[in-house]
Amino acid sequence: MAEGRVERRLTAILAADVAGYSRLIGVDEEGTLAALRALRRELIDPGIAEHKGRIVKTTGDGLLVEFASVVDALRCAAAVQGAMAERNGPTPADRRIEFRIGIHQGDVVIEDDDIFGDGVNVAARLEGLAEPGGICVSARVQEDAAGRLDLAFEDLGEQALKNIARPVRVYRVGPLPSRPHAGGTQAVQPALPLPDKPSIAVLPFANMSGDPEQEYFADGMVEEIITALSKIRWFFVIARNSTFTYKGHAVDVKQVGRELGVRYVLEGSVRKSGNRIRLTAQLVEAATGNHVWAERYDRDLADIFAVQDEITERVVAAIEPELYAAEQVRSQSKPPDSLDAWECVIRALSLIGQGTRDENTEAEALCRRAIAIAPGYGRAHSLLAWALLRRSDWSSDIKIIVPEASAEARIALGLDERDPWAHLAQGVVLFRMRQPGDAERAFRRAIDLNPNFALAHARLATSLTVQGSYQEAIDSAEHALRLSPRDRPVGTYASIAMAMVHLVAGRYPECVTSVRNVIEKSPEWLQGHAVLTAALGLAGDLTAAAEARDTLLRLRPDYSLTWMLQNSVDTGRLTDRLREGLRKAGVPEA
Repeated sequence: MAEGRVERRLTAILAADVAGYSRLIGVDEEGTLAALRALRRELIDPGIAEHKGRIVKTTGDGLLVEFASVVDALRCAAAVQGAMAERNGPTPADRRIEFRIGIHQGDVVIEDDDIFGDGVNVAARLEGLAEPGGICVSARVQEDAAGRLDLAFEDLGEQALKNIARPVRVYRVGPLPSRPHAGGTQAVQPALPLPDKPSIAVLPFANMSGDPEQEYFADGMVEEIITALSKIRWFFVIARNSTFTYKGHAVDVKQVGRELGVRYVLEGSVRKSGNRIRLTAQLVEAATGNHVWAERYDRDLADIFAVQDEITERVVAAIEPELYAAEQVRSQSKPPDSLDAWECVIRALSLIGQGTRDENTEAEALCRRAIAIAPGYGRAHSLLAWALLRRSDWSSDIKIIVPEASAEARIALGLDERDPWAHLAQGVVLFRMRQPGDAERAFRRAIDLNPNFALAHARLATSLTVQGSYQEAIDSAEHALRLSPRDRPVGTYASIAMAMVHLVAGRYPECVTSVRNVIEKSPEWLQGHAVLTAALGLAGDLTAAAEARDTLLRLRPDYSLTWMLQNSVDTGRLTDRLREGLRKAGVPEA
């Protein structure tokens, strides 16, 4: 009978506590308590009230708050964490008060203005998963809030939470390396160190035309500027696949500078109307937010490529005047006369950067279309070669793909020997043909042409690995990740190189960690699952190895030790370790 009178409701629950509270109290009890009281009075309580929340209860270092709306709860959490990050700016790291926040939407029991039940427990467990200054939410929250707030969500997968019967899918909110920045509403991440030479990130230009079909035009402008800047050996230029993760988001250039580790940020906008174009660009010193240079260009559409050259030269002149005198920035290759072909290649380049199977398939089709329109467009051939080779990562037979990819790479080199993508594709072809030394030379040529070509550095790492140059392979992989920390394909190849080095060295737990990073970025990549299966087998974790083996065989039912040997690039220690680990995991001999 009592059970019938229980009051229940669906609500959004926010749980928060202070990270390292015991340590802070131990260092300065009175000061910490006074600071917390001030935070409650000046920031937290007003913020909760502003977003229509109700404080259910407090502990010494924590809060439990309910909201009628998931959006209100998440907006409140983001605002509090953003304000806390700003407030903590001048405070030494070991004295900062930083909150961890978890948010869940669930059914709760109401009793004397308190709330109980699994909904509350899940929110508390999510708070425990959050980093200091960070926010973790459940899938229910993510589903309701995605697209309604200027925040990004990183999928952490299903998590087993203490005393919760079923796994909960968890998302992390905020400016982590693998997700877009949301404009000053999250905790400040540790800044990457600045390189010892001028460093710049070129952000996607805003399309002000009001026509979504003109996105390629703005993206193409940015691509040409990045390519031209990258040809200057004295510059450290962040790859486009990392800068383009900021596309469509309000950004703070100071935060971009910290996240990407650059001194300068170039941003701008493009407005196209009829046969006229207006482009604005501004160069900002990231650490201070000061404008170094700004310009507006009004041109006829026919002058667009001259405008690209002019902007690039002006940017170089603003950053390092002496470099401008030493080497004029000139485009080494131009798009074909047909803008339609250029549009295809720009869109294909964006899809390739996303690194997934479906996007790669679409990119391949776009490259073929560009070639049909303009057969002499070298970049279309080199990107098609790359898309074909990338397709082979998803269980396709390399013997079928290599001849066409090789032919496309040769055509691209014949049309433009200075195209770094053509040398990259040629290098992968040679690598797949078990010529890692020749592949290494092709990758190094791509890097000579574009020292900031992160993908070439990552593929060089894989070539060095199978040749036994393990330390150089690690250095190359780490440099690739530094050049493009948000890039899915770069992360995939750099991580697999490091995983293979760990495998050969017998560091199986480190190998498993690296290769799981690969699988997270490319869930259907056969090689990643093979290395994971072998590492678990060699580590003696046969239960996990069997699960990995089953996944491997689902992706390619005919996978066997014989198939692996026939398709392996390496014929030395790496293959021996793979074969040994796969055999222990129960992979069939033939």
